[in-house]
Amino acid sequence: MKFRLPLALLTLALAACAPLKPQPPAEKRYGAAELLALQPGALSWPAASTEGERARREAAVAGIRARIALPAGPERDAALPALFEAVAQYNAEADGARPLLLDALPTLGGRDPEFQRALLTAAHTLYPAESAPLMWPLLPQLSASKPFAIAAYTLLQADPGAAPRLLTLVPKQFPAWADDPRLTALMQRLQPSPLPPPPLAELLAAPLRPGFPAIVSLQRPGRQQMGLALVRGADGRFVREASGRLFASPQLALARSGLPGTLTNGNTPQGVFTIVGAGTATNPNIGPTPYLHSKLPVEATPAEFEHVDATGAADWTQALYESYLPPSWAGWPPFKEAWLAGRAGRDELLVHGNTLNPAYYAGASYFPGAPQQGCLISSEDWDPATGRLLASGQLRLAQAYAAQARPDLAGYLIVVELPGDGPVRPDEAEAAVAAAGR
Repeated sequence: MKFRLPLALLTLALAACAPLKPQPPAEKRYGAAELLALQPGALSWPAASTEGERARREAAVAGIRARIALPAGPERDAALPALFEAVAQYNAEADGARPLLLDALPTLGGRDPEFQRALLTAAHTLYPAESAPLMWPLLPQLSASKPFAIAAYTLLQADPGAAPRLLTLVPKQFPAWADDPRLTALMQRLQPSPLPPPPLAELLAAPLRPGFPAIVSLQRPGRQQMGLALVRGADGRFVREASGRLFASPQLALARSGLPGTLTNGNTPQGVFTIVGAGTATNPNIGPTPYLHSKLPVEATPAEFEHVDATGAADWTQALYESYLPPSWAGWPPFKEAWLAGRAGRDELLVHGNTLNPAYYAGASYFPGAPQQGCLISSEDWDPATGRLLASGQLRLAQAYAAQARPDLAGYLIVVELPGDGPVRPDEAEAAVAAAGR
C-alpha cells in the first residue's frame, strides 16, 4: 500500500502537468512580411495568466513531491531526471530533493550515460558544493565524455583550484581528448588563452557573408546577467530607433544548468549561427510568439549555413567556420565554441520568447530574465487576467530583424561575450557600434 499511493499521486500529478490548452500553433512558419504584420494582441497563452500559471506551478510542485515520496527502487530512479528538471525550472522543493541526488551520485558509475548526464546536470545546477566531494571518486568511472565533462565543471564551480588536477586527469583518462569537442572545450577552460579578446569593433564590422542581416547578442562571460541584442542590416549598418537611439533589446543567454555551450542544455555558445526562418513552437515554455530559427554549424549543412544552393557544397571543416570571421577572431579559441557545440550535437538553440513566470527567479542576478535550456530568450509581458500578450521583447527583436531581411529571413546570429559587470548597458553597445563605424 505504501508503494501504490505515491505512484497514484505521481500519475495524477503528471497528468496535471500536461500543457494547458489551447496550445500554440503546431510549428507554423513565418516569412518576413507575415512576421512584420503580427501584433502582440493577436497572441495569447492562457497558461501565462495568473490563474493558468498558478495551476501549472501547483501541478508541477505536486509532481515533485510525489516523486520525492516514492520509495527507493527502480521506479524512483526512473523518476529522478524529471524530478530534478522540475525542481530547477520552478525553483521549488530543492531541499527535499537534495538527499535523493546525493544518494544517487555514488551509484552513477554503473548507469547509462544519459542517466549520468541528467543527474550530473542536476548536481551542477542545484547542489555543486554538496556534490563536489562525491565527484572525485566518480570521475574515473565515467567513460563517456559528456558526463565526465559535467562532473568536471561541477568541481570547478565548487573549487576553481581543481583545475590543475583535472588538467592532468583528462589526457590520462581520454588520450584522444583533442578529437572530442566537449573535452576540447573543457581543456580550453582548464588552460584559458593568455590572449585578450580581439577588438570587438572588427567583429561588428565583419560582413560574415555580404548582403545578409545579422543579430548581434552581446553577453557577459558566465551569462549570469542580461545581455543586449542588436540588429545589423544587410547594408552593414546597425538598426536605430526613430529617435536615433541604437536598437538594443534585453536578451538572456543563460541556461538553467549554467553549463557551457558544448553540453546538452548548456548556455548559448559563443560564436556564429545561421538564421533560416521563423516559426512557432509547441513547447509551452516558449509560447506562441514566433521564434527565429537559428542553427549551429554542423546542425545546418554548409549550404544551409551559407544560404546557397546545395549543389557542390563543401563539407564542414573548422576552416570553413573560420571563413565567416575576421582574421583576428578566427584565431581566438573561445569564439569557436559554436563550432565545437555543433560538432558535439547541440541543436535547436532558438531565439525565442518566454511564458515562464520570472518571479521564480526573483533575486537572481539575471532577473527579470527566465533561463530555459540554452536558447536566447527575451522577456514578455502577459495579461494576468487573460494571458493575452501585452508586450514582447522577442516580437520586437524579430520584427526589427525581419525589416532588414529577405522574405525567407535568411541571415546570421553572432553571440559574443563583452567583459564587464552587471547587465550589458545600451551605452556600452553604442560605444562598440561607434568604434566599428557602423
